[in-house]
Amino acid sequence: MELELIRTYFPSGTNGDILLKLCNSIELPWLNNQHHVSCIPEGKYELVKRYSPRFGKHLQLLNVPDRDVILIHSANDALKELKGCIAPVSLLTAEGKGNSSRIALKNFLRLLTLN
Repeated sequence: MELELIRTYFPSGTNGDILLKLCNSIELPWLNNQHHVSCIPEGKYELVKRYSPRFGKHLQLLNVPDRDVILIHSANDALKELKGCIAPVSLLTAEGKGNSSRIALKNFLRLLTLN
């Protein structure tokens, strides 16, 4: 896990954000946010836990512009396994490819359950 500090300095103190890098991700290429063939726009999204028989425990992003049911689930090859969703991977191996996605997703979900 990697930590990044982003700071704004003031005369009476420093404010900042702490960002944790949990893993890498793979997605489809940017094709103008088209359904099922493009990655989604960059931004901040609310996450909710979700379960389905196909993906087991995974996450869904809410309020993605002009898209619906964008999931974070395991996959190691974006072109072969994703239709607009995001896959966490432990290691990037090529463009849109990675490995150990199930492990990365499991670690991601475990972190989200901490209070």
